[in-house]
Amino acid sequence: MYRIARVPMRPSLQAAHRVAAITRHMATPAQSSHSASASEEPPVLFEEKLSMRRYILNRPKKLNSLNSAMLDLLAPKLKQWNDADLAGIIVGTGEGKAFCAGGDVAAVVESIENKKHDEALSFFQHEFGLDYYLAKLDKPYVVVMDGYTMGGGYGLTAPAAFRIATEKTQFAMPETKIGYFPDVGGSFYLSRLDGQIGTYLSLTGNIVSGRAAFELGLATHFIHSSRVPQLLEKLSALERPTFGQVASAIDDLYTEREPSDPPFPFAGGVRDALDDAFSQGTVEDILVKLHHYADGKGKNSSADIVQWAQDTIAMLEDRSPTSLKVALQAIRRAKKMDLQHALAMELNIAKKFCSGTNPDFKTGVTAVMITKLKGRPEWSPASLSDVSDAAVEEYFTQETAPKLIMPRAEKDAKTRDTRKYALPSEDLIMKVVKGEHPSSPDTAITVEELLDRFDELTNNKAGVREKVLDVVSRRCKMDGDKFLSWK
Repeated sequence: MYRIARVPMRPSLQAAHRVAAITRHMATPAQSSHSASASEEPPVLFEEKLSMRRYILNRPKKLNSLNSAMLDLLAPKLKQWNDADLAGIIVGTGEGKAFCAGGDVAAVVESIENKKHDEALSFFQHEFGLDYYLAKLDKPYVVVMDGYTMGGGYGLTAPAAFRIATEKTQFAMPETKIGYFPDVGGSFYLSRLDGQIGTYLSLTGNIVSGRAAFELGLATHFIHSSRVPQLLEKLSALERPTFGQVASAIDDLYTEREPSDPPFPFAGGVRDALDDAFSQGTVEDILVKLHHYADGKGKNSSADIVQWAQDTIAMLEDRSPTSLKVALQAIRRAKKMDLQHALAMELNIAKKFCSGTNPDFKTGVTAVMITKLKGRPEWSPASLSDVSDAAVEEYFTQETAPKLIMPRAEKDAKTRDTRKYALPSEDLIMKVVKGEHPSSPDTAITVEELLDRFDELTNNKAGVREKVLDVVSRRCKMDGDKFLSWK
């Protein structure tokens, strides 16, 4: 590990140059207020190297799951770095097989069992507060999603302008599996993915692996894990980097698709069926649509669509009925909210789950994480029909709304557009095709013209052409033999 040198927060210009020269030859881990024994490292490590400031989640045996001690370490250090003139870029990584596999929900449930409901809620207040603070960082923020990136790990990842997937990435929001709901801003960020992908991920908790995280917009970039050390060197060498410089540095390490790579799992007819099914207003209606596709009755039905629908039905039938209905309502409402209000809504929902009035959270965590139950936990209520609209509404109406607890910002910065450096959204492609974007031509556009337009808009970003062609194949038709129109 590196050792740390303490520097003034705002040195004079001369001192800044002197410190900058010194830091070119050394990097150091920050001391923390949480001391550890000689045989036990702290759960978060901090590194300062040139202009790069990096936190390293360090509970590898627990897949870096977040606990209160980690939040207490991260919050003040991130504020210090965001306020420091010498810090140019903030990077998050994880030790071992995960970036972060989620929050330590077993500890939360233990607090609930011990009637320490305020303690359980306090964890979420600090966790969500940190997630919101990350969304307002002034400096470029990069997260390397190398390994498991789930639940609370997505809360640290989603606010980053630069989210880097590798072939080892395993993304999921698996909360409905444990009788809870996708939180940490998940309702906000997932609702803004293309089509109904976010709704599908929220309800099923299905895993997205490797390159698919990049292709779906969960990540902004894709590199091979062997290039991560090179990436960190490139980022640390940037002095006072702009967002554009960071994007270019990461783009330079992009790894092209190999013939051995698994195919994109949500292409063609499967994606059309997904959007159709998960656009329905209730979980019951989603399942009706899925059964329609599982029976081979969908338009342009295929074996792939039938298998996907059958697998999706099986996943949903294993999930907590209460969690499914709450998760669907949350993502629908969050699409009309800003991040702050979405997090406030999620905190209200978390408070209800922490109250212990519904046993599913405890049941799910015990079954999945402690007893390792094979099969469906004993949810209560056990079926969707037994979860009334009134019962769901109780999760969204709280008399006393808890508040986010976060580092105090020196100025009220705005949250950033986290899709800016990702592949272009389907909505953006639609606007260019329909002539509703400032860069659109006055006349209809051809496929090649559309591809060239997006090369210009994204500075020839790798993966863009493949994304545009996939959208065109599903959502556009040819007028004559040349020009595109939106279906």
